[in-house]
Amino acid sequence: MTFGARGGRIRTQVTADRAKPSKSIEAIFKDLEKTSGGEGYRERSLALHGYVCARCGRDFGEKNRHLLTVHHKDGNHQNNPPDGSNWENLCAYCHEDVHSRELLG
Repeated sequence: MTFGARGGRIRTQVTADRAKPSKSIEAIFKDLEKTSGGEGYRERSLALHGYVCARCGRDFGEKNRHLLTVHHKDGNHQNNPPDGSNWENLCAYCHEDVHSRELLG
């Protein structure tokens, strides 16, 4: 539904192609994982670097690991070396700070 020039409602018909999708949702997600530049790099980074924020040093432990994010040091999310040298685990606050400084600087 859209609105006319005077603010009144104008009915619109939406027609959709009801053809069967070429891929299942599961297949699409698997393809996305393959092209995401490193399937499971978050888990690998947590295993390599632990549950400690690389900036503020706070230890989040297993219970609060969901508060840690993986920051790509060079900004390239496709660069996921096996040794984890392009990653640093950052808490949500420090990660936001890093990216806001990039915008300002």
